[in-house]
Amino acid sequence: MCREKCEAPALLDASRRGGHNSAMKHTGFMDIALDEARAAGERGEVPVGAVLVDGATGAIVAHAGNRTEESCDPTAHAEMLVIRAAAAQRGEARLPDCDLYVTLEPCAMCAAAISFARIRRLYYGAADPKGGGVEHGPRFFAQPTCHHRPEVYGGIGEGDAAALLRAFFRERRGPNAERGKEL
Repeated sequence: MCREKCEAPALLDASRRGGHNSAMKHTGFMDIALDEARAAGERGEVPVGAVLVDGATGAIVAHAGNRTEESCDPTAHAEMLVIRAAAAQRGEARLPDCDLYVTLEPCAMCAAAISFARIRRLYYGAADPKGGGVEHGPRFFAQPTCHHRPEVYGGIGEGDAAALLRAFFRERRGPNAERGKEL
């Protein structure tokens, strides 16, 4: 069993957000994910945040922002961090009763992890035509080799998430940089 091997990373301690609040709507969870994305951006990370919620109780199980640069780990995407923390906390590799809120359409790696963890529902903010793996790119959940397909809802908090990403990259590229494709 995983329980003996895993420990939840302290940085993803769900108690930091106060746990259960059944009245919180989808936008409330996405607001928390946006807070995590802002914090990631302030650390110099691509501003993406994620929140994993127990679908039955509405309790926040884990939340995180990207930490790829800080941890020198290309897999330290927000989605991966919350899935790892929740699996470790619960001592289980599968999270079928959980819903994931993320500010940007997950990449193929994260989509695979979402599938393998058996996440119940995926809610994301901004679409990612260049690097997305759900509605764009490989469309992971549409592949015949995909064993689990969560319910997917895009566009929640899309304007705020896209604006945050645009501002982050505009700052990095400078005022004279060529304008890339819009998010």
